[in-house]
Amino acid sequence: MRPAFDYMAIPTVRLRQLGITLPDLPEPAGNYVHAVRCGSLLFLAGKGVGPYQGKVGRDVTIDQAYEYARSTCIMLLSVIAKELGSIDCVKRVIKVSGFVNAVTGFSDHPRVIDGCSDLLIDVFGAPGRHARTAIGIGSTPSQIPLEIEMIVEFADSGLSK
Repeated sequence: MRPAFDYMAIPTVRLRQLGITLPDLPEPAGNYVHAVRCGSLLFLAGKGVGPYQGKVGRDVTIDQAYEYARSTCIMLLSVIAKELGSIDCVKRVIKVSGFVNAVTGFSDHPRVIDGCSDLLIDVFGAPGRHARTAIGIGSTPSQIPLEIEMIVEFADSGLSK
């Protein structure tokens, strides 16, 4: 059963209720930036963080992959906070795309990416509900179990970036 949270609270308060502290961002692992703004949309580069490596369904269990997706979502929230100054600027999560490094025949991709989706709803409430892609792929950088990218709409409250 999922815990009940005060969905009238602002997202940073929800993070505290969940016991989450946003981590520092590492440098991009290639020739790209963490996020790009276009109007009131923020396009976040794909991320994958956590203690696991390998294919889901062989080296990584569904439950481990779910937690990996949750940890990846926390890193994506760090990107938002860095780019916008606060996750409280998010008006709506638009789209989440999850790519699961899975064995042939694996079919629980949606369950894995729910680790990210569930956290977004816990943090943002109804505005955290989003369109989503959850698919399997043959490999990932460094054989991480998954990579997730996201698009969010934000309120322009005098942001200067």
